[in-house]
Amino acid sequence: MNTPLISRTSYRPASNQTFIADLTLARARTHEFCGPARRTLALMLAARMEGSIYWIRTAWEGDRLHAPGVTRFCDPSRVSFVEPQRLEDLLWSTEEVLRAGCVPLVVTELPKPPPLTPVRRLHLAAETGAQSDGAPISVLLTPESGGAQGVESRWHMAAKHTAKDQVWSLNRLRARMVPPQEFRVSWNGQRAHLEATCTTA
Repeated sequence: MNTPLISRTSYRPASNQTFIADLTLARARTHEFCGPARRTLALMLAARMEGSIYWIRTAWEGDRLHAPGVTRFCDPSRVSFVEPQRLEDLLWSTEEVLRAGCVPLVVTELPKPPPLTPVRRLHLAAETGAQSDGAPISVLLTPESGGAQGVESRWHMAAKHTAKDQVWSLNRLRARMVPPQEFRVSWNGQRAHLEATCTTA
């Protein structure tokens, strides 16, 4: 009896990645982080993961991560920057890294949300990488309120700091299995703490 080499069933790992408190993100999928504090949100995710991080961004972008700021969340030596010379190579580079399955987290900074077809390709690349080694998570960083089509989930974060505390407003704008929700996030220097504030749907 011959075993088919290709299955029509998508590979979906059984476990999710712990995100903030009891929130999780599906592995081997692409998620979108948007809003003014989207980079901070990506670093909070990195703090809950082990291994190397590939951070993909344009070579000419002037707004770069500040190493002392990264240190608050994770060891900067874990972060490898990939800086394509062409805008169209941002998603191509992301796809190649995900397909290789060599790192658990790939963060890609984009000037605007991508359409559906490239996002589908990222999902497939992450699934391929999951079968070869790990189960990589792809995070797209997009400005304002985002809007990438076909992402597994979309999260918006903005700073709401007070004179005494560093806090953020985190909104789950889209997810496949759970409704939209707003949260209050604080950081104690080692881990993010979460408080649900209201349901937005």
